Amino acid sequence: MRQRYLIALGSNQRHHRHGSSPQVLRAALAAMAEAGLTVESAAPIMASAPVGPSLRRYANSAALITTDLAPDELLDALKDIERRFGRRPRGQRWSARVLDLDLVLWSGGTWSSPDLTVPHAAFRERDFVLTPALALVPDWRDPVTNLSLRQLKARLTRPRPMPR
Repeated sequence: MRQRYLIALGSNQRHHRHGSSPQVLRAALAAMAEAGLTVESAAPIMASAPVGPSLRRYANSAALITTDLAPDELLDALKDIERRFGRRPRGQRWSARVLDLDLVLWSGGTWSSPDLTVPHAAFRERDFVLTPALALVPDWRDPVTNLSLRQLKARLTRPRPMPR
């Protein structure tokens, strides 16, 4: 059964064959298509500040894909693409990386297994995920909060009063 998925893409390291981080993201979209995933659309690439210890700025985007794969099978396919781009097994959290592909949401609602939780646990607090996602599916709803991506972005970026 065909499912739709929202995938977040990130890179903050040059690749010896593909080039700069934005070029890595474009090559990753092509690699997803070559792996049999239908890339329906991709958001414009944006630059963002790093999270954690990395000092390099990230290139971020999002893709809306369709596939017959279940979430855990899709995760395996995404991890295989990351490995082909030189990603090493989990090391330091938030470190520099050539390619990061995260399964953020899917049309089936929630999913939980030992290796995967959908929706992605931290996507609601990440502007570098929400901004590209809004370009693709602003009215998709978070199955946990029932808020649309547009509403989540508004909550994330609303002005907050200064502490006294």
